Amino acid sequence: MPQAIKKDAEERMEKALGALKRDLVTLRAGRASAAMLDRVQADYYGSLTPINQMGAINTPDTRTLTITPWDKTALSAIEKAIQKSDLGLTPANDGSIIRLNIPPLTEERRAELAKSTKKFGEEAKVAIRNIRRDANDEIKKKEKGEISEDESRRHQEDVQKLTDKFVAEVDKILAAKEKEIMEV
Repeated sequence: MPQAIKKDAEERMEKALGALKRDLVTLRAGRASAAMLDRVQADYYGSLTPINQMGAINTPDTRTLTITPWDKTALSAIEKAIQKSDLGLTPANDGSIIRLNIPPLTEERRAELAKSTKKFGEEAKVAIRNIRRDANDEIKKKEKGEISEDESRRHQEDVQKLTDKFVAEVDKILAAKEKEIMEV
């Protein structure tokens, strides 16, 4: 039974790591990426709709994004949503396509993005620690009848090793993203 608890904890930690990676992809690192727009939603016929579901997003070069909406009436809604977002980009609307020129990051903006990276990393670590706590609580419940105290301690140590492994992975991902952001 404790093996199932550890397996469940590992799967949940993997998901927390996946969520961190998805969050970090949306941070702007000086290069154009369609994923930058994943969190941006536009008001489309009264409901918030992700921009990536409203049109085709392309990267013709490393500093430009183009958005070609499937419905041309959505152009102004997409433009407004991008302006309101925290991306710091100014859309250029030519009547059929929206162009986003990604300017090189300033030193100040790089520091801000590095700070955001740390925030996402801390959230992922908290999630991993919460999973550890849940797993340890389950193991302690089993200790009252199904397993011995020594076995319980051994399983808790295994869960801690798993936690340490995932926290180290988070640190590694964060270091790589910060290096990417700080690179000029």
